[in-house]
Amino acid sequence: MGAPEPAIAAETDDPAGGEAMRARIQGTNIHEQTLLATDYMNHFNEVVMLFEMIADMPDMLEEAKAWEPKSYQDHFRDSTFSDAALAVEAYEFVPRRYKEPFEKTIGQLNALIPTTISRIESDLERGNMDLVRENAAALSQVIQRLQDVAGGIIHGKEQTMDQSEIDAILG
Repeated sequence: MGAPEPAIAAETDDPAGGEAMRARIQGTNIHEQTLLATDYMNHFNEVVMLFEMIADMPDMLEEAKAWEPKSYQDHFRDSTFSDAALAVEAYEFVPRRYKEPFEKTIGQLNALIPTTISRIESDLERGNMDLVRENAAALSQVIQRLQDVAGGIIHGKEQTMDQSEIDAILG
């Protein structure tokens, strides 16, 4: 199944709506500047934890294979996060300078995770647990690096990780 399409970024620069939303999110875990919440990263943390366990518990691969990309808004629609509905609503007002790099980074994560699953599955089929452990650790580090980039964007940094950086890390 393919990654969900990112929202159209052009809808995000509504100064009046953004300011009204900033007033509404006061006292929540939604970042005042970016209007994003770090709780979304939990969606990726789950699969990274599974990758880290696969070498010792190969049956965790099936759980990792069940992971599917989930858009920011869908994550919160399905979440028990206390301000989930507000996070969904606020996403429409995320300034373009944050939304575009955020969506790019999430797209990179959504592409890398199935690649990681395939590589680990292939290593398991060969019965090479050292390679499983090595690839799971290396690929988890790349995923975590992308999560760090996304977390930075959530907290107001306008950065991304270029595809060539990802390719260089993957070797």
